[in-house]
Amino acid sequence: MQKEVIIWIQSFYKNANGVFKQEAFDNDTPWISLLLIAISAILFVILWYLSRIVMRVSAQALAARSKTMLDDYLVSKKVFSSLAHIVPLSALYSFLSISLFAYPSIFEIASKLIDVVIIITVWVTVNRTISAINMFFAEHENFRDKPIDSYFQIFKIFMGIVFFLLILSEITGQSPASFLAYFGAFSAVILLVFKDTILGFVGSIQLSANDMIRKGDWITMERYGADGNIEEINLTTVKVRNFDRTITTIPTYSFISDSFNNWRGMEESEGRRIKRSMFIEADSICTASDSLIMRLKESQLLGLFLQKEIERIDQYNQQHGLDKQPNRRKFTNIGLFRRYIEFYLKNHAGVNSKMTLMVRQLQPTDKGLPLEIYCFSHSKVWEEYELLMADLFDHFFSVIHEFELHTFESPSGNDIQKLKS
Repeated sequence: MQKEVIIWIQSFYKNANGVFKQEAFDNDTPWISLLLIAISAILFVILWYLSRIVMRVSAQALAARSKTMLDDYLVSKKVFSSLAHIVPLSALYSFLSISLFAYPSIFEIASKLIDVVIIITVWVTVNRTISAINMFFAEHENFRDKPIDSYFQIFKIFMGIVFFLLILSEITGQSPASFLAYFGAFSAVILLVFKDTILGFVGSIQLSANDMIRKGDWITMERYGADGNIEEINLTTVKVRNFDRTITTIPTYSFISDSFNNWRGMEESEGRRIKRSMFIEADSICTASDSLIMRLKESQLLGLFLQKEIERIDQYNQQHGLDKQPNRRKFTNIGLFRRYIEFYLKNHAGVNSKMTLMVRQLQPTDKGLPLEIYCFSHSKVWEEYELLMADLFDHFFSVIHEFELHTFESPSGNDIQKLKS
């Protein structure tokens, strides 16, 4: 093509006898080159404009007819728009080979620049394609809670290194393999620079293989002050939106090296645990009085239980001759209170009685005897869970005096004021 164009231009520099006028052609060569460059620029702009229009229309038509969402993501990431640059850039290479036929050294520099721009264009296209595929898999039901962003990010880094080597090879004229040898010599520096990236990649693989965290999981990590839901899992960081709406960024590898709590198990179970204690004054614990027993026999929760237990205890004491002995079996007010709480929890609609449910005593302390309530709520929603727990303990604190018991409370200013008066 170049040779035919040059012959055609030279045909204008022949005299009537058909003799070629070399001197006149050489004098006009700069002007001819400038004119050809101007024509090449105009053709490049026209071709670039048409290429973008054709590619955009074709891509939108394909996305509209296709059932898959992948092409929609390719359009949204402007993959086809960047791909449309390759055709006019390739044509520009041919245009300049004709325009700069008299200046081979300049054309060599221009051709290298065009090659570099083409490589960068392909690089951008590949990155946008990877991002589109990442979005497609992220929205897929099977991959929605998987840390796939890390794998696509490491693939982007790998492709970036490949294209960077191609650019260096194009500029210097050396083989990409020679640059790999240079990188081998600087491997220690590379490991130092990309330490976080390498650790993050290794960590993301372990997190994914062991299914330790997913997007949307509620986690707590005291070291970093994180208490909220995972919003994003990247190659080097995991973003957690705390319940106070702040965002904590945690290195990905920290989930392998440090401890954290993942509340997914609770959310997938049949209930959420309630574990809280009431501190009972030891001095108020005693044998249940007759009046207390008679009063509780009239209650709906303890009535039937007391009737059976009174008969069983009386029968046992009579069989062993313990009717008037100090070691005879008898009710205590705290024992009856424990039974009351247990029956109350089993009959409460908000408590899951199919899961572990118990009321137990803990080691006595200087603040009294801890009476721990251990059960599970049906609802795992935070607000409903807190409301249920508050309602339960509101009731327990309000009826504890019915059992002739007192809760422990450190002396306050009002208590000291009463002593003075």
